[in-house]
Amino acid sequence: MSKTDYYELLGVGKNASEKELKSAYRKKAMEFHPDKNPNNPKAEEKFKQINEAWEVLKDPQKKSAYDQFGHSAFEQGGAGGFGGQGFGGADFGDIFGDIFGNRSSRGRAGPVSGNDLQYTITITLEEAFEGCESEISIATAQSCGDCSGSGAKSNSGKKTCSNCGGSGVTQMRQGFFAVEQTCNQCMGEGQIIKDPCSSCRGEGRVNGTKKLSASIPAGVDEGTRIRLSGEGEAGRRGARNGDLYLFVSIKSHNIFNREGNNIYMDLPISITTACLGGKIEVPTIDGGRVEIKVPNSTQTDTKLRIRGRGMSILHSDNRGDMIIKVIVETPTKLSKEQQNLLKQLDETLKENNNPNSNSVFDKIKKFWNN
Repeated sequence: MSKTDYYELLGVGKNASEKELKSAYRKKAMEFHPDKNPNNPKAEEKFKQINEAWEVLKDPQKKSAYDQFGHSAFEQGGAGGFGGQGFGGADFGDIFGDIFGNRSSRGRAGPVSGNDLQYTITITLEEAFEGCESEISIATAQSCGDCSGSGAKSNSGKKTCSNCGGSGVTQMRQGFFAVEQTCNQCMGEGQIIKDPCSSCRGEGRVNGTKKLSASIPAGVDEGTRIRLSGEGEAGRRGARNGDLYLFVSIKSHNIFNREGNNIYMDLPISITTACLGGKIEVPTIDGGRVEIKVPNSTQTDTKLRIRGRGMSILHSDNRGDMIIKVIVETPTKLSKEQQNLLKQLDETLKENNNPNSNSVFDKIKKFWNN
């Protein structure tokens, strides 16, 4: 059976640069990595082939021989002069260290750490302003209480794994190429429990619901991430727990809108208040009240700023501003008397009383004339 072309395996051309080769290898290896494809023999075989291709193409001398003689360069007595000599096992630490984290360190025996978890916590705008304590419940693996997380009925109930000799890994060879894999007997821990705990069956952890209190600081915004160290999934047989990441979601408010550290509020006012001015009392996010002055001749969309009465700023004693957006409301259901009064008012108004509308109508006239 003929072997697949190394360049085809990585999805690059023969003229690919070293950077392009490495990038292609990382992408393919991540796609077919055993951690991402558990119990998938085809993916595992593909992973081996991809690593074999990388071992050759990353080395200028081997790459040159492969470009000239193909796979025969590495067969016994091949024309390329590499007949039968092994290249040793591949070192993937530099490739996968930033992709799989602690899961990629296959050469180190030891218990498997717990996974990180995430949880969305929904709070009100007032709670985001003040900060709060929130009780949450999370379904996850927890340390077994009967064996204190060890997985064994007694501390002396472990022995060295005979399959891997305590290293936690086994090595597979295919011609000149060697791949290390997690030992399937001890799951990479290097030890096997002789007398497993009956409650957790030797895992050191059991499924359950964890209840905890989360402290939400004042000033959090939508999407803020809070890390709770060690509150994630319990590690296997006493390994470290994962972390819990809380993502904050804030409910919409029926009065206020938030943009960054500022609080916005729409304030409808009567046409007489807009014309004559006045004072109006408005609520603030902290539960208080503040009196604002509406200047005479105020137009719709005018913004009035109240400094220091907005949202709390995260990790600070300062606050943002509160911004009032004025909306001039046209009166409805006018009586005959009110309509007559408005007509009398309209007859007394001059051009300088409505400068904006006069300016727009002037532009419209010019447009029609042109």
